[in-house]
Amino acid sequence: MKSSILLVVVVLISGIAAQNQKPAQDFVTILQNAFETQQSDIQIQGEGIVTRILSDDLVAPSHQRFILRISPKQTVLVTHNIDIADRVPDLQIDGTIEFYGEYEWNVEGGVIHWTHHDPDGDHIDGWLKYAGKIYQ
Repeated sequence: MKSSILLVVVVLISGIAAQNQKPAQDFVTILQNAFETQQSDIQIQGEGIVTRILSDDLVAPSHQRFILRISPKQTVLVTHNIDIADRVPDLQIDGTIEFYGEYEWNVEGGVIHWTHHDPDGDHIDGWLKYAGKIYQ
């Protein structure tokens, strides 16, 4: 009997807690709003489909660059610092890649950067995850 009462109390408490929580805004909505309102410096985690692989930007610091489709309406450029972090090898068109980095607005959809650790410890560490491996 005590275990039945405990179970009911736990279920009730869980239900009340769930009702009081606001649903998290998904990353696509956050990025679409940031683009529409021209906001930058937004730390964001999400994923996208690789639509284009660009040549590396070799002006120091060097960056691996590719375009991700994050929604039917928006793409972002990812610039991954390969002087600090490992390059994402064998990146393929139509591959899914997860990211954690900083969004910067531009007229073409925006840029995700800081997808690596910060050796100075001044910025939040970011990362990319592709084919089950994390690059930071």
